[in-house]
Amino acid sequence: MRVNRELPYYMAFSVFPGIGPVRFKLLVSYFGSAEAAWTASASDVRATGIGERIAASFLEFRRTFDIEQYMKQVNALHVHCLMCTDPRYPALLQEIPDAPFLLYVLGKRTDTPIHMDKTIAVVGTRKVTPYGAAVTQKLVTELVDAGCAIVSGMAYGVDAIAHETAMAAGGKTIAVLGCGIDIIAPPSNARLYHAIADGGGAVVSEMPLGLRPNKGLFPARNRIISGLSLGVLVTEGADDSGALITARNAAEQGRDVFAVPGPITSPYSKGPSRLLKQGATLVESAEDIMEELGLQASPAGLNRTMQQTQGETLEEQKILTVLYGGQQPIDMIVRMTGLTMSAVAATLTVLEIRGIVKDYGEKVYGLT
Repeated sequence: MRVNRELPYYMAFSVFPGIGPVRFKLLVSYFGSAEAAWTASASDVRATGIGERIAASFLEFRRTFDIEQYMKQVNALHVHCLMCTDPRYPALLQEIPDAPFLLYVLGKRTDTPIHMDKTIAVVGTRKVTPYGAAVTQKLVTELVDAGCAIVSGMAYGVDAIAHETAMAAGGKTIAVLGCGIDIIAPPSNARLYHAIADGGGAVVSEMPLGLRPNKGLFPARNRIISGLSLGVLVTEGADDSGALITARNAAEQGRDVFAVPGPITSPYSKGPSRLLKQGATLVESAEDIMEELGLQASPAGLNRTMQQTQGETLEEQKILTVLYGGQQPIDMIVRMTGLTMSAVAATLTVLEIRGIVKDYGEKVYGLT
């Protein structure tokens, strides 16, 4: 089959750093296939007009690159590769002009790994505040209840909370990496990475194996996050937050942009405030997003937070707000509430005695 024959060459081109989606599309159009482009003569490669420097680099790369060995590495990691011509390639992502020509996918379901309907991106600051954490959990839980899959970048802060809350609420999530799919970055998110890949959804990247993360790769990653989504929600972020790049990509791709207002005294409210001034839709509940997109929401799910247990102290309420989105390890509860470890441990003990909270093993707590 043509698809199977083309895949090794799509993979090979994905490893060469000088040819991105636009140049790849031009080469395939010029030669008729990825295989023909890869095996073309030196003179024909130069005749495409990609530039002498890139042509020379490509010819040297092609001479030394072992396609078969690279494919073995990909297969050993149980990574699935989706060409942009594959019917399983995400339809929303295919619509953007610079869609990745190849996606590396790690997920339990390799037959339809990331073909999810109603995808919403949730992004924000790495330095999330207790307010931002609570807002992200609330909205993600409501979105999952309404039948949405959550897309984010698996970074610290808002991203990690969005992924974890989506899975805890029984939903699916897509983590888009700004590095090779075999690289867990940050390393502290290893548990999250494996939880998503083992059934919580899918981990995806357009980057080749072994490519370490760097700041220059994140704008490319961000366009995929927005490209996979019907809309992008920014819950918290500074005025120079990378989340604003994702929001800008969404607007350029014709996707909706949503933002959550925050305390005007917080520097991490400035990003959403800026988006709201530029015309983003103000969000106080998932219902605002569903209505703007014209999607059917579940009233039962959207009203669930109205029926939640209230804490008797400020510390209890902070912890319960975190746990409304699903089970969390104690260190995450500390980070998201801003309380000390001793205060969290003591309050959890009281909530356990009252039968409100349960230790589900290895200091991972959730509501009973």
